[in-house]
Amino acid sequence: MANLSRRGFIAATLAAGALRAVPMVASNPGTRRILTLVYDKGLGMMRAVERVVH
Repeated sequence: MANLSRRGFIAATLAAGALRAVPMVASNPGTRRILTLVYDKGLGMMRAVERVVH
């Protein structure tokens, strides 16, 4: 796993969110995406977990 600083982690999270948000415009309107922040002990920092609910 890459050794990310807090600033690098935030930048990577925002970049992943931007890539995910672009196709969301054309997605099925019946599905919802729930984004949750959880603490990952292995990384020693928070990470985002996404769930798709139909």
